[in-house]
Amino acid sequence: MNNTQPARIYLDHAATTPVDPAVLEAMLPFLQGQFGNPSSLHFWGREARKALQQARESVSKALTCQPSEIIFTSGATEANNLALMGVTEALAQGRHIITTQIEHAAVQAPCHWLEAHGWDVTWLPVDAQGFVSVESVIEALRPETVLVSIIHGNNEIGTLQDIQAIGAALNAQPKFQKVLLHVDAVQTVGKLPLDLSTLPVDYLSLSGHKLYGPKGVGALFVRDGAPLPAAQIRGGGQEGDVRSGTENLAAIVGLAKALEITQARMTDDLPHLRALQKGLIEAIRTTVPEAMLNGPEDLHARVPGNVHFSFPGVEGEAMVLHLDLKGIAVSSGSACHSAVIEPSRIVKALGKSDSLAKGTVRFSLGRGSALQDIKRVVEILPTVYQRLCRAGKGPTKA
Repeated sequence: MNNTQPARIYLDHAATTPVDPAVLEAMLPFLQGQFGNPSSLHFWGREARKALQQARESVSKALTCQPSEIIFTSGATEANNLALMGVTEALAQGRHIITTQIEHAAVQAPCHWLEAHGWDVTWLPVDAQGFVSVESVIEALRPETVLVSIIHGNNEIGTLQDIQAIGAALNAQPKFQKVLLHVDAVQTVGKLPLDLSTLPVDYLSLSGHKLYGPKGVGALFVRDGAPLPAAQIRGGGQEGDVRSGTENLAAIVGLAKALEITQARMTDDLPHLRALQKGLIEAIRTTVPEAMLNGPEDLHARVPGNVHFSFPGVEGEAMVLHLDLKGIAVSSGSACHSAVIEPSRIVKALGKSDSLAKGTVRFSLGRGSALQDIKRVVEILPTVYQRLCRAGKGPTKA
């Protein structure tokens, strides 16, 4: 009997990435001998505080901003909540914000909470490839608008919004007061060049575990002169009294090191990801002609490494589970609650049917992905798809 397990291929880097060995090495001292609390006055505390400041400077250098503009958080979910909940709480005027129909849940949920507590939220539609138009943002402005929140690279379909154009348009609009711009850049920091000295945003969220750093750490950029968010976690007054709680120093050092590495590797990693992304899209279209790409055709308008397809006639979760049995880790854009498969709201926002929105699979490539991984996927994928089609009702039209 052959008990050999299939070689495992990880194609879910948009969900999380492995910790880079150099990141782990940078973190270890702060999990061992250098264990001080940055708020303590003694030697161990001073050493920890120095390391914290060095990490802040390293992050700000990678993002081309000032160290004072970085607030460390427990991750991007907290950073997004701090931007949405904290900024709206801090502002005395205005009760209107603008966002899109394809935001990550970490932005969508705070916006729904604000709606339930007296705020007006405009949910901008997107086109068939997931783009929100600059004109729609400007047309949605009102005298009471205070904040716009737009995801840079969509976590499911990979669409890259033109943040430069949106921010410039907001700054140039003459009719209303200054409208602040928050950007969820979780899927793009570390993958694409981002220069916050020129990018016209006021707040930007990022996460460590999406760029080969540790889980449980992120940051919110707050531009100098923009209103500081009201603290959502209160206590010891850390992070400029914006985010209380003893800093997770080892994770923060890991985040800084991960950003340093991604910046140094970007000229090699970016073309590598683009080439594999192009090859995987072409191979899936060739081997599974029924599959429909979601998001932009132009790879330069997609998050590097993101490949997102709808497979008519099957459920995304079933595809994910069957591929996992063959050693291939991918994810589905839809959610499963109490055995009820819900269609992806992101894909539905593109104007696609519930059937296509239920049959989505996201392949997300990473630094360690290779051509043989793509070959293995397209060897297995057609068989899995056809087997699931036979077990169900077969492909359906959009």
